[in-house]
Amino acid sequence: MARTIELRRWRPADIDALARYANNREIWLNVRDRFPHPYKRSDAEAWIALCDKEMEPILQFAIDLNGEAIGGIGFERMTDVHRMTAEIGYWIAEPFWGRGIATQAVGRALPIAFDSLERIQAIVFAGNQASIRVLEKNGFEFEGRLKHCIFKDGRLLDGMLYARLR
Repeated sequence: MARTIELRRWRPADIDALARYANNREIWLNVRDRFPHPYKRSDAEAWIALCDKEMEPILQFAIDLNGEAIGGIGFERMTDVHRMTAEIGYWIAEPFWGRGIATQAVGRALPIAFDSLERIQAIVFAGNQASIRVLEKNGFEFEGRLKHCIFKDGRLLDGMLYARLR
């Protein structure tokens, strides 16, 4: 089991760690294309500047272990008739994989999101069993396979829809 992590706002002091840890093709293969690869220092600066402008409630967090940002977790709130739903996304630096950190981060983030939301969902890339386990350990249920809904790295992939209600 992982040591206790903290979820906190991103801050300028995280730029170096973010640029170092996020610049990893293995992470990029399981996240949206807006997460750049290669991930440069300028990308880290832009992300932290964007998060710095985020108003309450804060929905983007650094995952901090022993004072260092080793990943990120956040929610993208949907709009219109879906406004009570958000999609969760998260990533952990590869040196920290397999330690329960993502599971712990999701568990800590959910109560924050459920303060203003009814439903949290995730579309996991087919084959990403580690992320599926993280969600299942946090009470998410499989709702369906979205066939060929993801185009990543020149390949069509299925998305696995998981959700949890408040």
